[in-house]
Amino acid sequence: MSKLQIGVLTVGLFLFCLLYFGFSPIPKNLAGIESKRAMSSEVTDINNLIRDVQAELTSDQKSYLITLEKEIEGSENESNKQELLKRLSGKWFEYKQPHIAGFYAEKVAEIENTPIAWSIVGTTFASAFKSKSEKKVKDYALGKAIGAFENAISLDPEDIQHKVNLALCYVEYPPQDNPMKGILQLINLNKDNPDNPLVLTNLGRLAIQTGQYDKAIQRLGRAVEIEPENRTANCLLAQVYSETGNQEKAALFLKKCQ
Repeated sequence: MSKLQIGVLTVGLFLFCLLYFGFSPIPKNLAGIESKRAMSSEVTDINNLIRDVQAELTSDQKSYLITLEKEIEGSENESNKQELLKRLSGKWFEYKQPHIAGFYAEKVAEIENTPIAWSIVGTTFASAFKSKSEKKVKDYALGKAIGAFENAISLDPEDIQHKVNLALCYVEYPPQDNPMKGILQLINLNKDNPDNPLVLTNLGRLAIQTGQYDKAIQRLGRAVEIEPENRTANCLLAQVYSETGNQEKAALFLKKCQ
């Protein structure tokens, strides 16, 4: 066998091992650089998003936010830092910028790493992609919401609320390559949890949106049967009966809704 053939076989064997055994083709120092680059990109993204909303803030609001930022930077106490981050997140939400609020809520969740902390991050970002119209903001918020709910699920896989919230992200903003993804997730949750009022209520809401009133009445009726004081389900039943012309039943459920 020639030296050339031996060399080719050696290289081939090396590549086979690389792929088969999962060796990382990126040296550790380059992997670190990629990680830092990703973090830098995220900081750049949030800085750009903050700059975009500056004009919507009053001078007092800007001053208050700057003061909080300085307090966080100067804080050496982890517990105090968490409280300041929560306050900063809350203020951004109060100023109707939930995508910025979500960024700081995420900082809290990274420290606490609890299901409830990640759920708060997810719902905050979900609020952003529902209320904001700019595509770059919606895309940013959606990705963050999905990641947050996935973290909550990994920490507490038994809590169905996190799974419903994740499914609703995909319902609200369906992936182009899989537009039914969120609905199918809810349907699968219903198969596994046929008497869960939260799942039934959300499926009932979707049935109304698609004009499937019989399905809506069936699912929402079951939800209030299990949970009579379920305000959302009662309100939706009042709506569906009103839209189908049964004003007597609509009035009955409207009372429970109010």
